[in-house]
Amino acid sequence: MQPCCGNSVCHVLMLVLCLSAAEDFDWTKNNHGSFYYGTFPTGFSWGAGGSAYQTEGAWDKDGKGLSIWDVFSHKKGKIQLNDTGDSSCESYYKIKDDISLMKEIRLNHYRFSISWPRIIPTGVKSDHVNGKGIQFYDELIDHLLENHITPIVTLYHWDLPQVLQEKYGGWQNISMVNHFNDFANLCFEKFGDRVKHWITFNNPWSMAVEGYETGEHAPGLKLRGTGAYRAAHHIIKAHAKVWHTYDTQWRAKQKGLVGISLSGDWGEPVDISNQKDIEAAERYVQFYLGWFATPIFHGDYPQVMKDFVGRKSVQQGLGTSRLPVFSSQEKSYIKGTCDFLGIGHFTTRYITQRNDPTGRSSNSYFTDRDLAELVDPRWPDPGSEWLYSVPWGFRRLLNFVKTQYGNPMIYVTENGVSEKMMCTELCDEWRIQYYKDYINEMLKAIRDGVNVKGYTAWSLLDKFEWDEGYSERFGLYYVDFRNKNKPRYPKASVQFYKRIISSNGFPNQREVENWRRKAVEMCSSSNQLLAAARRKSKEHAEMPKVWPVHDEV
Repeated sequence: MQPCCGNSVCHVLMLVLCLSAAEDFDWTKNNHGSFYYGTFPTGFSWGAGGSAYQTEGAWDKDGKGLSIWDVFSHKKGKIQLNDTGDSSCESYYKIKDDISLMKEIRLNHYRFSISWPRIIPTGVKSDHVNGKGIQFYDELIDHLLENHITPIVTLYHWDLPQVLQEKYGGWQNISMVNHFNDFANLCFEKFGDRVKHWITFNNPWSMAVEGYETGEHAPGLKLRGTGAYRAAHHIIKAHAKVWHTYDTQWRAKQKGLVGISLSGDWGEPVDISNQKDIEAAERYVQFYLGWFATPIFHGDYPQVMKDFVGRKSVQQGLGTSRLPVFSSQEKSYIKGTCDFLGIGHFTTRYITQRNDPTGRSSNSYFTDRDLAELVDPRWPDPGSEWLYSVPWGFRRLLNFVKTQYGNPMIYVTENGVSEKMMCTELCDEWRIQYYKDYINEMLKAIRDGVNVKGYTAWSLLDKFEWDEGYSERFGLYYVDFRNKNKPRYPKASVQFYKRIISSNGFPNQREVENWRRKAVEMCSSSNQLLAAARRKSKEHAEMPKVWPVHDEV
């Protein structure tokens, strides 16, 4: 039988079919399969993370300038119990101590952020560069490398220099693009001989929405319906500029990679047989992860964002969409500015279609999406009120990224679970369960063909949790914030995570169950140490005029 067309035409047709098939994510196929025993690819990188404002302390020491979080947390009523990150974990003074904890777990990498105002106090490079800030990060990077731990460095984890906020309005202003590029360029110059993995921004969704839309985070602005979109627009441009700066000026010499870390909850349709629910779930993910990933991989905002925000803007009587527009030159400049994609993921929501009344003045990012978020009451929620343990959502998200963005190289940059308790329970079996299940779903995603190269447990230490202060603890290590020395104590999850790392996965059921048992046995001795230290500090506290009153808090 004769072919229906010439070979080359058939080949092109087949290629088109293959490409279009690769673009499709199957929303109707959710495989909640059983636990998979197996190991990760050779060379898979295991790590843990933290960020400058959350852990360093030393907020006004050695020439550091003010950040928006320094100012925001000092305003009464902004943070739970009016906590601040002024001293936090005192990691600024405990580099060697913390690296010994990393060695104890046998981490391959450590993810941390550089504080922009610690290096450039006003945010403007031509004003002043702080040598002591450079020296601190030099020592941190050198100590990591001496201990065979790869530094993965985030340039911006939310601590904008306060001067840039006051002078220009922060990320509402296009001038941030050049100031951020100057800061990044300085970091490449000073540290790029040793740092080969750079992340421009951590979770820009949160920066934009919680910083400029809801005002829950610094700088605390409530520019509903416009602020988040404008901030995101400038963040995306700033990311692209920094990527190009590295590409043209440093890549040939330093041979590193520049990516971005995007956070995304998974959105699962309430009813997978209902097209409206599927569309709503996709919209949820596109307005979350796709808002940033789609311009970076494809050159422009997701079509569904352009359609929905544009239509709502017209209904409000606005002449143009509240979602800004990229010029054709900007689209081609932004497209492809990603050597790897960082994924921060914690939880999942069920999504259903919901129409918001139109034409009202309270239009916002949230009402633009026309959807409702739901949770299953059976999902475990040990800590943060937003964080439910739904492991299968992780595999779904990773597969979505693979199909949407051409299977990029992925580093999981944040994944973990908090506890809400203010007590001192170190036997964190719920965290062991969370890590076991989520890491296993990541392993299944790798078997599905997703290109995941590394995993970062969030976080190494208990730390300042933004507007929640110290009321939520994500750490593998418990930090006793009531003690001025901020001692660290291992939770049971330290031992369990260490076993996953040393086995590069899950060898067999018997061994994995044995890990859990041993981890829980070991944490009881840590509990005793902590209790003894607490008793001792309480005895000191009860002696008159030994500690200032605020140390009692």
